[in-house]
Amino acid sequence: MKKTVVIGMSGGVDSSVAAILLKEQGYNVIGLFMRNWDSTINNDYLGNPNLDNDICPQEVDYNDALEVCKKLDIPLHRVDFVKEYWDNVFTYFLDELNKGRTPNPDVMCNKYIKFDAFVDKAKELGADYIATGHYAKMVDGKLYKAKDKNKDQSYFLAYVDKEKFKNVLFPLGDIEKPEVRKIALKYDLVTAKKKDSTGICFIGERNFTKFLENYLPNIPGEIVNIDTNEVVGEHIGLMYYTLGQRRGLHLGGNHNRSFVVKKDLENNILYVANGDDNKFLYSKEAIIENFNFLTDNKITDCQCKFRYRQNDIACHVEYIDDKTLKVSYDNAKAVTPGQFCVLYDDDLCLGGGIIKEVR
Repeated sequence: MKKTVVIGMSGGVDSSVAAILLKEQGYNVIGLFMRNWDSTINNDYLGNPNLDNDICPQEVDYNDALEVCKKLDIPLHRVDFVKEYWDNVFTYFLDELNKGRTPNPDVMCNKYIKFDAFVDKAKELGADYIATGHYAKMVDGKLYKAKDKNKDQSYFLAYVDKEKFKNVLFPLGDIEKPEVRKIALKYDLVTAKKKDSTGICFIGERNFTKFLENYLPNIPGEIVNIDTNEVVGEHIGLMYYTLGQRRGLHLGGNHNRSFVVKKDLENNILYVANGDDNKFLYSKEAIIENFNFLTDNKITDCQCKFRYRQNDIACHVEYIDDKTLKVSYDNAKAVTPGQFCVLYDDDLCLGGGIIKEVR
């Protein structure tokens, strides 16, 4: 009998082509569309560009997924994880912003939705395997970078419990994005030329400042030059800024090349420093908490990423306890508490954790 694969169909080109590849490999393929955000229930009004649309973007995505599944002759089921997303992803997102940290909801979405709630639903549908359109590879139960290094998404998968990766397939692991587009065009899919999704995971593009006003109070305060202690402007709320940020500070004159280097939550002060190479932007070590190990290898010399689009950085790791690491490196720029540090041994993903402290 054919093995059954339940694949997450997002209404995008990547999951569409992943479903094609699974069919070509002889699997019995079932599509599952997740609805994780409800603008009405979640008070998503300020900053939402879609309020006057005849149909919301999620319904557009569902209709596209439905059309693809009809063309491929596979069934499509639909499930709502609105509560789960709010409880496990969005609440975390707001809490981290309140603490002055920089959250990554995409990482938590993978952990709690795509590789938890989704897996449970897929099992109800009789899944032998689950699959997604992520650019990543599973080899002998271990997570590796995808062939397409420009699209590799292993960084976002590093916080998933390794037990959840059992019986997971990533059909796009050995294929590059241009080829994905070619396959979609060959099958004349409605998603073939569709833009990749952007914005907050499952919420989409928003005017970020206005969007957050739906949920968090706006508390303006002073912007201070950390070298001179001079007040150089006013911020609109510490939650809207991240370390290393230059754009959106609205500072004139000699302060155009200023970067955010520190947040003082107690006094509601945003500190900036001038120049790309100012010393306040750089650090040499970080404490990583709640580290999620994807292998049993506790390697001391490896590579790390502090942001998705960042090149790998050579680092040395000290294991403080079961969940806490000290990562040392040579002067990395804008390493930010709240972001995720992901460790690699070349292409093998060793796991990831949350940056607690930067030194």
